[in-house]
Amino acid sequence: MTDIAAAELTASDAAPQGAKTLESRLEQYRVELTAYCYRMLGSAFEAEDAVQDTFVRAWRNFDKFEGRASLRSWLYRIATNVCLDMLTGRERRARPMDLGPALTADHPLGPTLPEVTWLQPIPDSRVLPVGGDPAAVAEVRESVRLAFVAALQHLPPRQRAVLILREVLQWQASEVAELLGTTVASVNSALQRARATLGSQEESTAHPLDPIDEDQQALLDRYVDAFERYDMDSLTSLLHEDATWSMPPYELWLQTHIDIRKWCLGPGIGCRGSRLIPIQANGSRGFGQYKPSADGGLEPWSLQVVETSGGRISGISFFLDTPNYFPLFGLPPRLEA
Repeated sequence: MTDIAAAELTASDAAPQGAKTLESRLEQYRVELTAYCYRMLGSAFEAEDAVQDTFVRAWRNFDKFEGRASLRSWLYRIATNVCLDMLTGRERRARPMDLGPALTADHPLGPTLPEVTWLQPIPDSRVLPVGGDPAAVAEVRESVRLAFVAALQHLPPRQRAVLILREVLQWQASEVAELLGTTVASVNSALQRARATLGSQEESTAHPLDPIDEDQQALLDRYVDAFERYDMDSLTSLLHEDATWSMPPYELWLQTHIDIRKWCLGPGIGCRGSRLIPIQANGSRGFGQYKPSADGGLEPWSLQVVETSGGRISGISFFLDTPNYFPLFGLPPRLEA
């Protein structure tokens, strides 16, 4: 894959330090570094913390930066070390689909699992640069989609870094070896093992994302209409037969049209009368969902990430930690009826 923010040091970067403040030189890499750290960590909040830590370390050590490598390469070295430190002793973040088989709508919802269990959504604005070649943008979208980032979490941290740097950012093996302080042979071996592990996760990334175009928008418009009318026949007609329906922080997830319909008309009936506000997350479209509250207004219920492929919806993730996610996506705390 190709990162559209992966250009090497430009002529303006090479200008005398006095012509450009260090702060502005660092800031131009914030989006691509956030995307890198998000792929490594699977958490929007931890990714932003990692980038901030990277910048602080760069500030403190800039007098030791001798320019033998580009500023960008140096920052990636720091960011990689920050992420590896953060991942020490951690369990991988996951989606409900990674933890067990699909269940039925009759199954108890069960307890919530801790925040550190879950892969988190991230706003496109934090990880996708504005503009650029449409084909390159499409590749970056694929590299931050929920299924791909979840698959990355199956890799040991150093293999994860190798695969992202080599396959997503298109670094040379020699560059990755220098960054990690290892040999080209070790990098190639780690990449081969990482590819084999990801190959076993192929099913979760089998559906390539649809392009963001008029057809996709029309599909999402039909989804919003069906959801807000709470017409389950219309809604399930928009889904692939194997579409996933998950609700972190609960482990339960659904897959058949029968179970999705039964869930929505049973335990999920409180969502009838919801309103959806559009957002952009993980290279996909999504919605802030507000459901009717006892006081007559509409209160936050979930952040939906909707993935589409082949002209249908392939998965909907309902992230229920709205106190954290709604401010991250700039969504209002409530809506009036």
